[in-house]
Amino acid sequence: MKRKRSRRRSPAEIDLKRGDGAARGPRRLLRHCRTPALAAVALALSAASAGAAPAPGEPSTAPAPPAATAPPSRDQGATVARIVKPLRALSRPGGPGPARPVSIETSWSGQATTLLVLASTTYRDREWVKLLLPDRPNGSTGWVPREFVVLRHTPYWVEVSTGRRTVSVYRGGHLVRRFRAVVGKPSTPTPHGLAAIYERVRQPDPKGFVGTWVLSLTILSDVLKHFEGGVGRIGIHGRSGTSLLDPLGSARSHGCIRISNGPVEWMAAHVPAGTPVRIRD
Repeated sequence: MKRKRSRRRSPAEIDLKRGDGAARGPRRLLRHCRTPALAAVALALSAASAGAAPAPGEPSTAPAPPAATAPPSRDQGATVARIVKPLRALSRPGGPGPARPVSIETSWSGQATTLLVLASTTYRDREWVKLLLPDRPNGSTGWVPREFVVLRHTPYWVEVSTGRRTVSVYRGGHLVRRFRAVVGKPSTPTPHGLAAIYERVRQPDPKGFVGTWVLSLTILSDVLKHFEGGVGRIGIHGRSGTSLLDPLGSARSHGCIRISNGPVEWMAAHVPAGTPVRIRD
């Protein structure tokens, strides 16, 4: 009887037979590759099967775990969230509890709503982000599902000193601009606390009281519940017309922060919506 000749198995097949081909087969196969193309295939198989890091220049195919969002800071900047679907912000991830509506458009100019992100978490396999809301009382926050926002990063941080009457702009922890300002008078003081840029609105009349631009903030006056037909929202804005009668470095506003037109135009061009604004003494 003629004996059947067995086929010689490749090194990869031998490893698979042993049950550890996923970890060793491609490495063995690499030794027997005689062309660069085959070697590249073997390396790709090895990385995919063993969970190794991809070759330089190649994107990772493994899903990354959700990263915790760092709180806003002067050194690191902040994460901001553009709202892409009307929703209700909850007092805690998943609720229940009080909820606040969040619009996809800002209340004054109808721009896309972009809010400051304070934190993030995962609750029942769903990602959530904590937002600083543009509502009363100042400092109001709410949690929204991660899939309803688009996250971006801003390297900027704005600091307003009502004592020194200055506006300082930082990028990556480094001071890049500092402007003299007019702040709120004693009867209508500029409120203190963490805020964020809510809107950036070019003014139709650059020679009007507020100058060329208004950067409205998420913080509102503690004294004026309504002002000029609005809700008493505080803003950083320019100076023209009769507002020039109040010199820079004085405390004579209704709570807003006035700076010269050149500086506010620079801020409107460089500092995005959602950027944190810390107002302090």
